[in-house]
Amino acid sequence: MMAIPAAVKIFVAVEPIDMRKQFNGLWGLASEKLQEDPKGGAMFVFINKTRDRLKILYWDGTGAWVLAKRLEKGRFSWPQSASAQTKLSLTPEALSMLVSGIELKDGLRKAWYER
Repeated sequence: MMAIPAAVKIFVAVEPIDMRKQFNGLWGLASEKLQEDPKGGAMFVFINKTRDRLKILYWDGTGAWVLAKRLEKGRFSWPQSASAQTKLSLTPEALSMLVSGIELKDGLRKAWYER
């Protein structure tokens, strides 16, 4: 599990992105598509089309971090927006559950054969 301070805002991009994007590409998505300032101290979470890889962009005050995770089997359970929103806001606890394979809708961990 990830330990994220409660004061950190977390924005999840609802639509998948091209995972070849690195620092500058993710920075551009956070500022232009999600309409947020990447230097504001928030985490920006992105997923690929097959939902087996995710990247997190985070500014710690001195520089940008890009964290990545690739699943060997299965997919991430990804939240969907009810409207035409491009981003959702999550709590640190919800992000930890999402990254750990817990279905946010039902609050249950997926069975190993469904991941």
